[in-house]
Amino acid sequence: MRVPALLIATAMAVTVTLPAHAEGREARFDQPHQGWASSVLRPGTPEHVGLDPAPLDAALAQVQRYTVADATGHPLFAGAVTLFAHDGVVVTHEPTGWAVRYSDGAGTELPEAQRVPMAQDTIFDLASISKLFTSIVVMRQHEQGRFGLDDPVARHLPEFGVNGKESITVRQLLTHTSGLVAWLPLWSQYPDVPSRIKAVMDTKPRSTPGSTYLYSDLNLITLGLLAEKWSGKKLDELVRDDITAPLGLVDTGYNPPAAKLDRVAATEYQAGRGIIRGSVHDENAWSLGGVAGHAGVFATARDLAVLGQAILNGGVHAGGRILEEGTVELMLTDFNQAFPGNAHGLGFELDQRWYMGALTSPRAAGHTGYTGTTLVLDPLSRSIAILLTNRVHPSRNWGSINPARRVAADGLAQAMAVRPRHGTAWTPDTNGGTLTTRDLPQRSETQRLSFWAFVDLDPGDKVVVEATGDGATWREVQVLAGYGQRRWHKVEVETASATQYRWRYVRGTGYGGRGVYVDAVRITDEHGVALDAEREPAGLRAEGWWAADR
Repeated sequence: MRVPALLIATAMAVTVTLPAHAEGREARFDQPHQGWASSVLRPGTPEHVGLDPAPLDAALAQVQRYTVADATGHPLFAGAVTLFAHDGVVVTHEPTGWAVRYSDGAGTELPEAQRVPMAQDTIFDLASISKLFTSIVVMRQHEQGRFGLDDPVARHLPEFGVNGKESITVRQLLTHTSGLVAWLPLWSQYPDVPSRIKAVMDTKPRSTPGSTYLYSDLNLITLGLLAEKWSGKKLDELVRDDITAPLGLVDTGYNPPAAKLDRVAATEYQAGRGIIRGSVHDENAWSLGGVAGHAGVFATARDLAVLGQAILNGGVHAGGRILEEGTVELMLTDFNQAFPGNAHGLGFELDQRWYMGALTSPRAAGHTGYTGTTLVLDPLSRSIAILLTNRVHPSRNWGSINPARRVAADGLAQAMAVRPRHGTAWTPDTNGGTLTTRDLPQRSETQRLSFWAFVDLDPGDKVVVEATGDGATWREVQVLAGYGQRRWHKVEVETASATQYRWRYVRGTGYGGRGVYVDAVRITDEHGVALDAEREPAGLRAEGWWAADR
């Protein structure tokens, strides 16, 4: 059994002293950042950057539980590495489970002495996160003036301009609005690399270009070919020269060398290939020599975090610049507003709660990979959540890991505080739970209910503000909903005479958000005079709500 030496060495490393401005500063979810960060990633503790360690520990514990067999008879995934970074500090870098656990596709477990444990430096097949690397090298070519985003692809790759693809633009490839089919069985239906590339060039769009969103590997295969033609270099050389070398990513690239194979996490058992370890899992990328625009990049969690920090910094990390700030802004701009639910920048997915969890906002960016990999970047809190797993080891049919992806993102979001705006903030935890004012001893024909609210709810979740004049029949006066703003705002509602008000939480069927908080409740008449006897904020009765301390 391989000993995770780097893990031991890291645990023995000297303590890093962080800048004084970072010490003791509380991480606030309700105070979003604007502009670019300027951080160089360094190790530290949650407390150094004001994070509550409890939600992080809970998330890590749940990720660990996913590596244990459940009612299905197998775990959700064999192993994982979870990395959380906030404000430039890596606060968690935690391996769990096994990088190699099984000997065949039936799930036969290796004797423990023959397994390989996960380690901080385990190298993962990133699968479709590779698309981000391709997109970055393409945008580097854009910076050099090699093409316009709305250029027809056929202007640069004439062989692409057949069978209805003449009008497809580079931007449409980057945003998955080209109309190309999701994939083709290149590896099984075509005998060699030239015929496989020709199949991509010859394919016919499934829908009219620009008319719909359809995620397609063929978009990125084509972009990889474009980048090679513009630059005169192979795609792996471009990734090396434009990304990994400037950022100092020593464990990132295609086709890991033999010297690093003992650090690579295994993926699936495939007929003819056995348990795959050290070559790309994706069959099409494998059939193209392991280097393709849609898949093929391997990396560690640490290297991926450096890339993520470079994006949060506007394209630079530790003096190594890979993109200009304006280019990064373009890559994080939603060009798919015509296709709700499919927000997409140039390469980066945006605003995807199914894996970004409570870190979701219109600015949240990232990508996932079929092998079980996840990268979430939250510019509003300058945070990074990475969950790398080998979920296809030994079978791709053992279930979705999306719950684990959200567990990781939620843990980091919950570790950041939402502080009361004035006094005591109340937040619900029970569907149908109510927060109710006491009976008003005085009444006015016209009343004003005012309070402060923080709202970060999943679409479908809401808090309904209601009023009653008889204590039995409640009428709706306001609805609190929405997400992504991450700021307290004052709510003022003019109502007819009422004896009580309440806030009722309605849980939808989505994935949840950071939550909703109500603070500083006050009820006045039309002259601003408090209607309770003590001229104080109204007392509240909580059922399914609780007084939050952060």
